[in-house]
Amino acid sequence: MVIWERGKMTSSVIEWLLQGDISLQYQTYRDLMDDDRRELQQRILLEGWGERFLSFRNEDGSWGKGFYRPKWTCSNYTLLDLKALAVLPDHFLIRESIHAFARSLKGRDGGINPARTVKVSDVCINGMFLNYACYFGEKQDLFESIVDFILDQKMEDGGFNCKRNRSQGTRHSSLHSTLAVLEGVFEYKNNGYMYRVDELTKAATEAIEFILRHRFFKSDHTGKIIHGDLLKLSFPPRWKYNILRALDFFRLAQVPWDERMSDAVSVILRKRRADKWWHAESFLPGVTHFTMEEAGKPSRWNTLIAKRVLKYYKIE
Repeated sequence: MVIWERGKMTSSVIEWLLQGDISLQYQTYRDLMDDDRRELQQRILLEGWGERFLSFRNEDGSWGKGFYRPKWTCSNYTLLDLKALAVLPDHFLIRESIHAFARSLKGRDGGINPARTVKVSDVCINGMFLNYACYFGEKQDLFESIVDFILDQKMEDGGFNCKRNRSQGTRHSSLHSTLAVLEGVFEYKNNGYMYRVDELTKAATEAIEFILRHRFFKSDHTGKIIHGDLLKLSFPPRWKYNILRALDFFRLAQVPWDERMSDAVSVILRKRRADKWWHAESFLPGVTHFTMEEAGKPSRWNTLIAKRVLKYYKIE
């Protein structure tokens, strides 16, 4: 097996992945080779992409122009990126930033609300915040009102939709919102937080069933593809759902194989190139700190994520 990469030939996909950023090296060893090399993880914020993200931190502890602007250099998405790199969760500067946001951005409804003109919080933002804030070890008492808010936003079909508290006509959950909340709930439970954890566990079970009922990207009424963008593999995904991001969450949460996952897996397999790697397909428009990968080129991120999903479900 050989791969062409910037004019050079490498002997295998694994070797190619190990030529990437230190964060990719660490996750390749951890997820594909069952070798958790903590000495690599310790280096993520000292070199490569991790060091670059951290270098853009402002003196007040924020990134960009605050918590949620501009996309994608603001604090919210930079913290998501840092978590995605798998940096060690005990970094004092990152914890300091998150703690300041948790204190200063609470809305009247208990959620994180960075908007000055919108009175209600956004459940997607709160799912994202729970995701990285729990990973980086924020104190439980600052999460309690966020948990209350998220549970209050649960919809009858088992999922979540950020429009629920903004539009009376919203009756159906969103895959985007549902996955954002699921990722947050997973980190909450995985890091030992206990407030209303049984209710969150039940909500997560129903949210997982919501995604399965839609076979990851199809209407549960017609069976048609909901939107072609759900099939596009981009990293970082930001707030957007895609089938690879969802499958990777199912892997992380150790959701057992379900036949309703097969359609999404088939799409992933069809996107695999002859030399066993995947492309970076698209990126959301907006300002970024820097470019990790180029659209249309071989993607180490998509390749790593797809391979660990297939490995976990014993598909290859």
